[in-house]
Amino acid sequence: MSDHEDHKTESLMEKISEKIHGLKDDSSSSSDSDDDSKISAVKSKVFRLFGREKPVHNVFGGGKQADLLLWKDKKVSGGILGGVTIIWFLFEVLEYHLLTLVCHSLILTLAILFLWSNASTFIYKSPPKFPEVSIPEKPVTQIVSSVRIEINRCLAAIHDIALGKDLKKFISVIGGLWFVSMISNCYNFLTLVYILIVLLFSVPVVYDKYEDKIDPLAEKAWIEIKKQYKVLDEKVLSKIPRSMKELKDKKRV
Repeated sequence: MSDHEDHKTESLMEKISEKIHGLKDDSSSSSDSDDDSKISAVKSKVFRLFGREKPVHNVFGGGKQADLLLWKDKKVSGGILGGVTIIWFLFEVLEYHLLTLVCHSLILTLAILFLWSNASTFIYKSPPKFPEVSIPEKPVTQIVSSVRIEINRCLAAIHDIALGKDLKKFISVIGGLWFVSMISNCYNFLTLVYILIVLLFSVPVVYDKYEDKIDPLAEKAWIEIKKQYKVLDEKVLSKIPRSMKELKDKKRV
């Protein structure tokens, strides 16, 4: 009889201990979830350049192009940047012409391949096998489609400006074109393209490496820019009418 009672008390104690452990697990899981939510809230409040919420790799598409720009494969990225540098050096420093460079490159390549294929018969070796090179259709159509979308956006903006719908946009476009024309007076087109490529292969990887140091500085600069823009908007931009129709209405009043 006493053994039966002892067994009951032991089972009762086990149930009580299981309930206590369950409460502890629930409280620990809830505290963990609260900590995770707090961490995510703090991360969301941290200023990120251009207001991004994704990693830099995902911002650039997360594919091969992102790997190239962030130097995930240093050989390929370095090879592309080195090739672009050689092309810029040939055209700008040595003053090679495009057609001359293409012809000389083809002459040299075809001569080497022709002599190599014929020399293999004299040295009793099998001739080299060259793969057939062709341009795939899918990437070309994707590039053309994306370019078409951007061109249509530009044409729509030009259409709105030509109809006099937005005077602010007209002034900003004129200012942007004037700024580009001033830069083009200092550098030619090829040098500008080369500078853009160098920036594409240097700025993203530097930002990805030092983003925790760059973002606070960018936040301070962005706050200052917003202050200056607010002053400019109050003194100048707010007084500019949105369209010529609005300007006429103001004159009538």
